[in-house]
Amino acid sequence: MEKLKAFFDKFQKVMEEKVVPVATKIASQRHLAALRDGLTILIPLTVIGGISLMIANPPVDLEVMKPTNFFFSFLIAWKTWATQWSSILTIPFNLTIGIISVYVVLGVSYRLAQHYEMEAFPNAITALFTFLCIAAVPQTIKDGSYINLSGLGSGSMFAAIIVALVVIEINHLMIEKNIKIKMPAGVPPMVAGPFEVLLPMVVDILFFIFLDQVCIATLGSGLTNLVFTVFSPLISATASLPSMLFIVLLTVVFWFFGIHGDNMVSAITTPIFTGNLVANLAAYNANKEIPNIIAGNFTFIFGLAIAYLAILFNLNFVCKNKRLRSLGRLAIPSSVFNINEPLVFGVPTVLNILTFIPSMICVAINLVVAYLSTAAGLMNKTCMSVPWTLPAPLYAFLSTMDYRAIIIWFVLFAINIIIFIPFMKSYDKQMDLEDEKLSEQGE
Repeated sequence: MEKLKAFFDKFQKVMEEKVVPVATKIASQRHLAALRDGLTILIPLTVIGGISLMIANPPVDLEVMKPTNFFFSFLIAWKTWATQWSSILTIPFNLTIGIISVYVVLGVSYRLAQHYEMEAFPNAITALFTFLCIAAVPQTIKDGSYINLSGLGSGSMFAAIIVALVVIEINHLMIEKNIKIKMPAGVPPMVAGPFEVLLPMVVDILFFIFLDQVCIATLGSGLTNLVFTVFSPLISATASLPSMLFIVLLTVVFWFFGIHGDNMVSAITTPIFTGNLVANLAAYNANKEIPNIIAGNFTFIFGLAIAYLAILFNLNFVCKNKRLRSLGRLAIPSSVFNINEPLVFGVPTVLNILTFIPSMICVAINLVVAYLSTAAGLMNKTCMSVPWTLPAPLYAFLSTMDYRAIIIWFVLFAINIIIFIPFMKSYDKQMDLEDEKLSEQGE
């Protein structure tokens, strides 16, 4: 035990000497800081949206669950009620996480404008309007027109971030060079501010509409789908361990940059995973050998789901920083039901090397161990369709119908917690230093 403690102390010392300075440097870079701080603004929205989704999607499969006891009867009643009122229950989700790119472009542009000591709100509105010009072009229908909200969801976050940063840089350059409408000296800043961004707004709109049309002409897809278009050839692969490991690690990389990784790859992976699950279920019903190891939500339940809950555990039981502990408590209800946006944007894990490195390590270990355990017959293959909001350990059990899956899941969970400890302790100290700096500035 003493040797293990000495190892962790030594490892944490290396982290503080080598990794923390890099993390601090990243955190202080103006564009990355604006991205981090802008996404932090989204915490209340992601919490509300996550709770809404959790209530509207109880972890119940009515075809499988029967009212054999009070608890099952309660869950069935909840599912029936949630299905009946789904359109109302999901309103907060649809208007928060469902159009999260709107809030991303506002938050990031607002923070970067603040860094340049510009009029933040007019510049943020300019960035939002520019983004809407490429992501929410009105479509004409018989009785009028409509905006497709899917273009404002998590799949467009990358474009939202780029638009926010570039618009503020263009505005800053033009205002600094006095390429703006100048108001008389006596005009209050609140009146002059909107006029300052008028000419830059014209440049922003023309630039991004032109760029969007170039992308459509050359790639067949606009800026909002650019990342998916570029990476889709790389993730069009079969459900083998190496290809799926690559895809899941790529998902972690997307999340690191504040892009909804699961949405970016789901168009490719969902047909593969769903097809494999259907084949497994058919084989299970026919009492034949189940063919596929990777099926359904296998890669998430035995991958990122474990890593996120390990982060949550460390926030609540290892970290001592008050801000981190309060975020940890706040994220418990949603994270238990596999809704991790409060962790992603709250901790944040976005552009956070101290959570990114252990996440990559843990996800790789988790998937390799789970895959090889399944291949070796230490747990059954995934063969049941289970609601994705079911807590991950129960999901592991019900999707495989094997109690050994829970054991393997918790073993991996314990390993993940241990791997995260030195990183989270270092992050804890970094947050203490930031809090002290903010306190000194306040004085």
